[in-house]
Amino acid sequence: MNSKTRRFTLQGPVGTIEALEDLPMLAPGAVWRGVAVITHPHPLFAGTMENKVVQTLARAFVQCGWRAVRFNFRGVGATEGVHDAGRGELQDLLAVIDHATAGPEPVPLALAGFSFGSFVVSHALTALGPQRAPEQLVLVGTAATRFEVAPVPQELHRRTLVIHGEQDDTVPLADVMNWARPQTLPVTVIPGVSHFFHGQLPLLRNLVARHLSVDSLTFP
Repeated sequence: MNSKTRRFTLQGPVGTIEALEDLPMLAPGAVWRGVAVITHPHPLFAGTMENKVVQTLARAFVQCGWRAVRFNFRGVGATEGVHDAGRGELQDLLAVIDHATAGPEPVPLALAGFSFGSFVVSHALTALGPQRAPEQLVLVGTAATRFEVAPVPQELHRRTLVIHGEQDDTVPLADVMNWARPQTLPVTVIPGVSHFFHGQLPLLRNLVARHLSVDSLTFP
């Protein structure tokens, strides 16, 4: 956490959801680009909103002028409820999105997920529909081995970044390629990197920031 991080709670489908919001440093007169909601890895394997990859994703979005909201799924930290194999976690995510984008004016939305969180994010795309589709989508360590990750709608491909480690020992790269291939969805592979990006978190942050910066110039 830093001086621009705020801890808060909101009401979810089964009780309180614990969350953090990271705010960008903006020049006078500048406005933030939107809100990015970021999801964490598997709750039953120590996944939380404090995970280093999740924090890195938040930093990348903040660096590019986005508010970044990360939260604990049900049963993790101070979030109430119990693990629900992705079904309830999807409802948690949708509740956080509703809270983060509430207001009289439309708020640009970005979604990012790591591992189990990417699986949940993929199904949020269907739940949100084209009218509420995110302007940016980042999937890291996509959990295509143990879960049925939903395909990314074709119209979102140009705004989607999928990153995977070549030596991921939790989700083999081959499984992610098998998921991406029928969609013709590009995958950025980092050589020699494992599932948790040990020693390569700065590179991960830079890749995400570059994607966000280039996309903002190319697709206004």
